[in-house]
Amino acid sequence: MLAAGARAASLQTGTGESLADRLAAQCRRAGADDVRFAADLDDLAALADAATGPVIVTGGDLVAHTAVLRHLATSPAGPTVALVLTDPPAGGWTAVREERGQVVDAGPPAELDGAATGVFGGALRVGADDLPSLAAAARAAAAGVAPAGTTPVPGPAVDRLFAGLTTLDALIFAHRVRLLVAHRVTDGAQLAAAEGAVATVDEDRAELRLSVKERDDFFTTFFVSTWSPYVTKAAARIGLGPTAVTMLSVAFAVAAAVLFGVGGRPALVAGAVLLYLGFVLDCVDGQLARYTRRFSAWGGWLDTMADRAKEYVVYAGLGYGATQAGFRYGWALAIAAMTLQTVRHMTDTWYGALHDEAARRPKPAAAGGGGGIGGRLNAASTRVQADTGSVSYWLKRTVVFPIGERWALIALTVALFGPRVSLFAVLLWGGLAFAYTGALRTLRARWMWVPVLDTVDAALHRDDGPLAGRLPVVRPMGPLTLAVVAALGPAALLLAALAGGAAEGPRWLVPVALLVLLIGGLGAGAAHNGPLDWLVPAVLRAAEYLFAIAVGVVGGVPPWLVFGYVFVLTLHHYDLTARLEKRQAAPPLHPATLGWEGRSALLALAAIVGFAAIGMATLGTYLLVVFVGSVVLAWVVLPARALRASASLAGARGRSPG
Repeated sequence: MLAAGARAASLQTGTGESLADRLAAQCRRAGADDVRFAADLDDLAALADAATGPVIVTGGDLVAHTAVLRHLATSPAGPTVALVLTDPPAGGWTAVREERGQVVDAGPPAELDGAATGVFGGALRVGADDLPSLAAAARAAAAGVAPAGTTPVPGPAVDRLFAGLTTLDALIFAHRVRLLVAHRVTDGAQLAAAEGAVATVDEDRAELRLSVKERDDFFTTFFVSTWSPYVTKAAARIGLGPTAVTMLSVAFAVAAAVLFGVGGRPALVAGAVLLYLGFVLDCVDGQLARYTRRFSAWGGWLDTMADRAKEYVVYAGLGYGATQAGFRYGWALAIAAMTLQTVRHMTDTWYGALHDEAARRPKPAAAGGGGGIGGRLNAASTRVQADTGSVSYWLKRTVVFPIGERWALIALTVALFGPRVSLFAVLLWGGLAFAYTGALRTLRARWMWVPVLDTVDAALHRDDGPLAGRLPVVRPMGPLTLAVVAALGPAALLLAALAGGAAEGPRWLVPVALLVLLIGGLGAGAAHNGPLDWLVPAVLRAAEYLFAIAVGVVGGVPPWLVFGYVFVLTLHHYDLTARLEKRQAAPPLHPATLGWEGRSALLALAAIVGFAAIGMATLGTYLLVVFVGSVVLAWVVLPARALRASASLAGARGRSPG
């Protein structure tokens, strides 16, 4: 803990203790293992040098609920998180500008030219990887050194420290206070007023309300979150954890899928009800995690994977039910819905990464400054998002067909009309949403002009295998153009096979389509720095899925087997997506997945020799085993080894002399 100033730190609270001492006690109740007072910024730098885990730094002028500090300490937003308030920038406090939840600028209010979105709250959690930056910022602030091109920040030491940290490599997320109370004070009158504000708020009731997302989709907001907090409270009382609720949600979705497959009006209505309740539980697991502050990398990964697996199991139930009802193309609709939704999610992930990068980078003048249609669209979107509760706000959130609306549409249409209509409805709305978001994002992305894949392992998230890595690089054509050309081969093969009308299509077209598909590998070693190269992973997913579907049609593979194979591929690709979102390393067995081109080559070989079904079943089983093995290694074996190694190291240090 760093005292913000002798005057504020020595203020006496209503209970007679100093404000600094009360903050120290609150930090302990918030989960801090060790609370220390830093005499000055140099002392803080020394503490940061010695620390091995996350550190909470707070000034001595903060009056807040203990829950505010606990939420800051446990925030899943990122390794480094700063408390941001809406207080006016008085007392020399640092103003903050945020974009997409990130602190992108901080300094004196005048320096932000009216663009400030809040005020630094005098407290931040610094992740272990950012501790060197914290120490460097502390020493620079102690010496009165401001980064080039910036104005020295006056006021409390913690503000000077924070402003310096924002100019370094640390990625800082903003933690906002909602419903709870937090204020910075400079005198006794402000302290008394802040304490009064804290006392008027029921902390537990506020935390329960805070478990609901501040901004959610229309269906979730008005048909789930109005009563799901009561379920969250009950789950917490009986000791259920978020993971247990996630598993219950999966069970409800699987039961709904089974009923959709059984068919008959009573079963379809019962399945729709179970689907709705399963979605409620899907919301409750996140609310329970926020209410109990039980966050974990495993829980976040599992929630992402379970959401998609549940949805696609439901598609399988609808496809089977439509087929059993006499519709020939039930499974085809289910495969199309799964493929469309997965490709949509890939674009969502990469566009989100693009936007996050754009938020913390100055936009090059070559991109057209802030003007152009992309700039106007960006400004319009920002205005709509800020106008919460308006018709335009809800239309924008609904038209993109988020998960709540998807589950609601499925439940309603299957209960009223049956599985076939439900799948058609999902495909129609999903296709329109994809076209709408794709067009707008393309225009905005050209305005932002940020090479997203330059910031990550492009080969990993392209899902390239050893063959793509050995192909030559075609410089004149960018990786996106090559990926689009690659997708044309499987698309043409699929159309040719469907146009034939026979049970099996001409196998000689398979190697031709494979050669066209491999064109996508010619961009593997190229720089992915084009304004639209964030689309490359999604296009490659579409190309691989289309090729697998086309091979299935050509080879007369049962549709349910094609669905199962593509489903396994989606598990693998969502694993990569979840790791990107959580900033995690590659899966332990990733090289064994062979890459999109390796898997496609094996499928092509099986189809050419006349064993497409056997080849697809064998390869799908292999990939599922690799996926399960990778999950066990990543979340069970390797963490256990790391824990044992850490314990051994701690023991060795304890036995060392001195």
